[in-house]
Amino acid sequence: MVSGSLVPGSLVQVSRTQVSGRSPVHLLLVGVQVALAVTLLVGAGLLVRSFRELGRVAPGFDPAHVLTFHISTTWGETADMKGLRQRTERILDFLRSVPGVEAAATAIWLPGVPTQYQTELKLAEGRAETEPKIIAEIRPVSPGYFATMRIPLIAGEQCREEIDSTSVVVNRSLANTYLGGSAAIGHRLQQLSRPDLPAGEIRGIVGDARELGIDRQPVPTVYWCYSAAEPGAFFLVRTRGEPMTMAGTLRRKIHEIEPRRSVFDISPLEERISDAFAENRLRTFLLAFFAMTAVSLACIGLYGTLSYLVNVRRREIGLRLALGALRGQIATHFLAQGLGVSFLGCVVGFGLAAAFARLLSGMLYGVSPSDATTLASVVLIVLGVGVIASLLPAIRAARLEPMPVLRDE
Repeated sequence: MVSGSLVPGSLVQVSRTQVSGRSPVHLLLVGVQVALAVTLLVGAGLLVRSFRELGRVAPGFDPAHVLTFHISTTWGETADMKGLRQRTERILDFLRSVPGVEAAATAIWLPGVPTQYQTELKLAEGRAETEPKIIAEIRPVSPGYFATMRIPLIAGEQCREEIDSTSVVVNRSLANTYLGGSAAIGHRLQQLSRPDLPAGEIRGIVGDARELGIDRQPVPTVYWCYSAAEPGAFFLVRTRGEPMTMAGTLRRKIHEIEPRRSVFDISPLEERISDAFAENRLRTFLLAFFAMTAVSLACIGLYGTLSYLVNVRRREIGLRLALGALRGQIATHFLAQGLGVSFLGCVVGFGLAAAFARLLSGMLYGVSPSDATTLASVVLIVLGVGVIASLLPAIRAARLEPMPVLRDE
């Protein structure tokens, strides 16, 4: 028979040997996993929020139901610009007569697709030297461009092309920034980089459109009325139905009047604008994938570490239960460990994310690198994962029966 005086000493010895079985190194490694997961989650969350904000932007034009394509042309044809313009106008008139087509136009560059051609202009009438230089985007377009893209006319008249003179249309930003608003109509603008071109008379003012990209604010822009479809110029056709359903019909119709030319690179304008952000979308997808992978690994690591701690501390847990500890206290202890590691990982992760977000700032639109909504969402996700990963080991520890554990050990 064992003397009763030996029991307290045995319990003390058991307690001493098992409390020292904790593994802070394992918890530290899990904390590093959590911190990396937080960093990736913040980056992915910021990019996702940026795309959501970008989707709410009003571009100033309507890209829906617009089909874009090229028609083969050689640079040799530009020697006869008058003939090239007449040929282009004939094609546009023919396109407008096709059933299902609302409007048609040409443009050297597509609206909403990042392309930049900025130059300095001067007023043909002269301007005070104290006035700022006129720096604007130049967009050569045919007269039907604004109707095709549904860019609203604010004052004056829309673009029209004349044989003996050149007319231009400016956007609201240029008129307000340099020419006193509606007083801009009637002035003549000359490109300093192209002194060979005649000065263009401002005939109208249109609304601001995000010509340089959906993610960029409108800038002062001059639309040069120019319908000659040089090599690389785009034809834009607004259709009543889905644009691609008209592709075959338009190809055949153009072949009827221009049998020696080919129609190629047919694509809806919305698709071209979307493709302009394909690289950012890929980055977002990859970052989100890596973030979810890191969160999953952190969850598995936390679960495995706590399960290991429960196993190596079975005698300690059994002893505490035998001495009167409540099962809820045991469960809370392990839950607190899991949440503590998750919280510290969040703190370190936010520090890493602050540096990482600066690298992403150039890809963000409408979202601050320190966006509170994104950071709060990441905290909730990480702490939620921490609770899920800690819950099962905590419940297992709380359900241990003290006597079998102490007897087996």
